[in-house]
Amino acid sequence: MISTKGRYALKVMVELAEHDAEEYIPLKGIAEKLNISQKYLESISAILSKGHMIEGVSGKKGGYRLKRKPEEYRVGDILRLTEGTLAPVSCLREDQEPCEKSDSCCTLPIWKGLADLIDKYFDEMTLADVLQSKQEAEKKAAKKKQ
Repeated sequence: MISTKGRYALKVMVELAEHDAEEYIPLKGIAEKLNISQKYLESISAILSKGHMIEGVSGKKGGYRLKRKPEEYRVGDILRLTEGTLAPVSCLREDQEPCEKSDSCCTLPIWKGLADLIDKYFDEMTLADVLQSKQEAEKKAAKKKQ
């Protein structure tokens, strides 16, 4: 399961992708727009920054921005950075000791197959794709209000 950390990291990245690459976006504004604690977003932004996904500047005109173009980010990379793994079961997690029953586990191939599907799905999707989906959803919502 993907935690709020991973989901919010993706939302922060989408918000930054909406702006000019030269412009630094204050985290306070993102927190208000997404209705998420600024303190929580600060911890997520620190992870994204250490992972070379975003860069930040302090001061009056400070904030964060993407380090690359949105199409150069894979959703899988963003989620793995914040989640550590996308493995659907604990026995496939890299940070776990190998299961002593894995050699005879009849369900292990199922979980490995699912893990491969999850990785493939998220690795084929870019931040630009997510941004496009967001913009299309906003257009639909605006048409409904008319």
